[in-house]
Amino acid sequence: MKHLNFFLNTIKHPKIVILTGAGISAESGISTFRDNKGLWENHTVEEVATPEAFARNPELVYRFYNARRQQLLNDEVAPNPAHIALAKLQRKLQQDFVLITQNVDNLHERGGCKNVIHMHGELLSAKCINSNSAVSTVDDVSSCTKCACCDTPSPMRPDIVWFGETPYHMKAIQTHLQEADVFVSIGTSGNVYPAAGFVQEAQYVGAHCIELNLDPSEGQSNFTECHYGQASTLVPWFVDEICAAI
Repeated sequence: MKHLNFFLNTIKHPKIVILTGAGISAESGISTFRDNKGLWENHTVEEVATPEAFARNPELVYRFYNARRQQLLNDEVAPNPAHIALAKLQRKLQQDFVLITQNVDNLHERGGCKNVIHMHGELLSAKCINSNSAVSTVDDVSSCTKCACCDTPSPMRPDIVWFGETPYHMKAIQTHLQEADVFVSIGTSGNVYPAAGFVQEAQYVGAHCIELNLDPSEGQSNFTECHYGQASTLVPWFVDEICAAI
């Protein structure tokens, strides 16, 4: 981290933008797509995570996300030291800390983070297929679940950004990347766009880019420095180094 510490010494109030992926939640008991050989609970992306899949077999898609929601609510799933460490960094940096996640779980919030940008939606939410208005829920969602926002109640769907759909909050994300002094990617594979391109956007404006991952991502060559290992070990170490340098 010598290079980063030198970089931080030249900036009075560095803005740090962090992107997290499935790897940060894997140690909390939430399976990642890549760890399951391209399958989620024995289902392919094409079966459960596209608009076409929902149109073709909505009941399968409902059942799949209901199961994932109930897994998240299981007492055995809890924030790990990586989630907790990022909350510590947010308390230190305040408005100069931005957390963007590709994850649909709520482990960052449960670990103490606030104002998390969920670019791929949230499991504990459902949205109206007509208005896109979203509501929090811990209950199962089905074709019988109706919204309260339309004059004639419309069906609800999982509040998840499926493959082929535009991620949420992209305008705000682009602004944060353009203002970043440091960009950190944690637990991401680097093969899902647009998130995989964030490092290049941050690099373009001169941000110091760091990869913290179990293994090198597909975009590893775009980072200024890389560190590999378990998120629950790497992230607390990284946060301590940052806190000591600013």
